[in-house]
Amino acid sequence: MSRTILRGRVLSFERAPDGIDDVGSYLYLEDGAVSIEDGVITAVGDFAAAIKADAVVIDHRPNLIMAGFIDMHLHYVQSQMMASYAGSLLEWLNTYTFVEEQKFAQQGHADAVAVDFYDALIRHGTTTAVAYCSSHPRSVDAFFAEAQRRNMLMVGGKVMMDRNAPEDLLDTAQSSYDDTKALIARWHKRGRGLYAISPRFAITSTPEQMEMAQALVAEHGDCHVQTHLSENDAEITYSMELYPDAPDYTGIYESYGLLTERTLLGHSIHLNHRETAAIANAGAVAVFCPTSNLFLGSGLFDRDRMLKHGVRVGLATDIGAGTSFSMLKTIDEAYKVLQLRGQRFNPLASFHLATRGNAEALGLADTIGSVAPGRAADLIVLDARATPTMRMRMATVETLVEELFLLQTLGDDRAIAEVYVAGARAKSTLGGL
Repeated sequence: MSRTILRGRVLSFERAPDGIDDVGSYLYLEDGAVSIEDGVITAVGDFAAAIKADAVVIDHRPNLIMAGFIDMHLHYVQSQMMASYAGSLLEWLNTYTFVEEQKFAQQGHADAVAVDFYDALIRHGTTTAVAYCSSHPRSVDAFFAEAQRRNMLMVGGKVMMDRNAPEDLLDTAQSSYDDTKALIARWHKRGRGLYAISPRFAITSTPEQMEMAQALVAEHGDCHVQTHLSENDAEITYSMELYPDAPDYTGIYESYGLLTERTLLGHSIHLNHRETAAIANAGAVAVFCPTSNLFLGSGLFDRDRMLKHGVRVGLATDIGAGTSFSMLKTIDEAYKVLQLRGQRFNPLASFHLATRGNAEALGLADTIGSVAPGRAADLIVLDARATPTMRMRMATVETLVEELFLLQTLGDDRAIAEVYVAGARAKSTLGGL
């Protein structure tokens, strides 16, 4: 049995912080030791007290060791179309997205994109993500096969879409059920993979396909569900035209049994009071996607309103409308969105949400999201002096909170000094770095 000890400053959240001075919400060790055996954390404590016999010690001082970042919503099949100019969501979908996703019918395309996609995640310190694949089953196979090769805990699924898209992207209600059923059997809980039943959004699914999604959720209650909700005013209007009997957009999903504790609702910006209550009562998760919401001009997420009404909240990059794979950049943009809302988003809250908070939203806090015994050793090492500008600013930093805010404001992939996936070095072993 191999044993490794990572030495450095250790930070791990134990619950959501009540405020910027809530020192009881996290563990911080100035000279800490994270002991790892067979990919799992076995002990966390002061380095001086760690048993070091027969262990390989890797010294990351003065850098900060944390749980790896978790990204709650992105599209791996859109990796090559980031930074595509458009004025709004529906224009962007029709001009770029659907064109790009049709490429996944080509032999070998999904495999090549999957490699680049996972390299990008690792470079930016993301060790778990929840992804939409295309409507092609081979895109799902490539997604999970590459995750398995890297031993990463990943969640994903084939989009179900049988209308309002190019013919080459459309499935049918029955084929989407059959394909998803087969993919769940092939990949769910194989290795560290977890499947997400993925009706893209109401505009691209007929009532018949929604019924098939409902059947899949009933048959596979341990799978996650992911879809999009209330991102854009035109999207909401069109959805209600397609489902005129629904009380509102959320009510479409609700009527088909798609609101559960495992449901992840991307965006959730423009919600009325009934919708907010329905999401809270179901225990579903509203996923905040700040960079894509700003990029497409979709709106400003109201985090405080969600929390006040008991809605669970996650955070995500939403590649490829999102403009960076970096969760550091994402929490920086989240901070700015909430500033415009008149809401505070302190650094403890932002780093908690990107790690343990997102793990809790996925129901996986016992597995990932913390630096604690029994958790997977999916870890990152953060260097707050990674660039000349960061080094200059660090000369005046006096507290941990100031350092975290520096990292989220000025940091990017260069601030990710190392990544560990199940205890194995992942970033420094990438080619081309």
